Amino acid sequence: MKTYVIGDLQGCAHEAGLLLERIDATAGPGTRILFVGDLINRGPDSLGALRRMKALAEASDGRVDALLGNHDLHLLAVAVGAQKMSRSDTLDEILAAPDRDALIDWLRRRPLAMFVDAHLLVHAGVAPQWTAAQTMALAAEVEAVLRGDHWIDFLGQMYGNEPDRWDDGLTGIARLRCIVNALTRMRLCWPDGRMDFHHKESDKGPEGTDLQPWFDLPNRRTLDVTVVFGHWSALGLVLRPNLVGLDSGCVWGGKLTAVCLDDRSLLQVDCPEYREHSGKR
Repeated sequence: MKTYVIGDLQGCAHEAGLLLERIDATAGPGTRILFVGDLINRGPDSLGALRRMKALAEASDGRVDALLGNHDLHLLAVAVGAQKMSRSDTLDEILAAPDRDALIDWLRRRPLAMFVDAHLLVHAGVAPQWTAAQTMALAAEVEAVLRGDHWIDFLGQMYGNEPDRWDDGLTGIARLRCIVNALTRMRLCWPDGRMDFHHKESDKGPEGTDLQPWFDLPNRRTLDVTVVFGHWSALGLVLRPNLVGLDSGCVWGGKLTAVCLDDRSLLQVDCPEYREHSGKR
């Protein structure tokens, strides 16, 4: 069974349908299809995208699944009143939908990391201090909270940029927040592994600083596996021997991309420019 991983949808339901049809025509039914998160927000049909992914996953016997991205977590927080919507959000239809509660419940039970055929899948990045096994264990800590009875309380405390560096001694909400920030928000890091959350619109750090992409830190402990991620549209498609970046800017007029983990073959569909290249991505 082949495995395809698809980049950030961000509410581009029509393009997701076209890409799924191409995967079916190329690999046939029964293919494993995984999404790196950010199923919703910014695009034109967040409700349609979320409904389709939920239906596909529930009918697939585990072959279809999606990671939680920062926009997905934002929806959860908005839905429970822990966060306000921003002007660029396209979440109103989900929040007003008759099946809203079922959609939210399905979304909060999605994983934050997957390990598939020697590939570590995350939405944004992996703290340089973590091994692949540690990444999976730490993701499971947050997943347990989101699936538990106190998930609403957690969402109310989830936001914040501190702590910005992982330490094994972190406990409580500081530990959980650091895990979430690394897996769903991280782009650039300082040489000592501190995460930077201020520079979002570039594929590298500002000139004259030591900031660099998290995956270029020389002491990163996941160099022994292939990390697959999304989240960073300014990078575009990234294909390295041990790194696959899949946010090819669908909502910004780029492409929606799927990569086959078995042979690195690509499938892509062109996307209209639903959002201009400005503001937060």
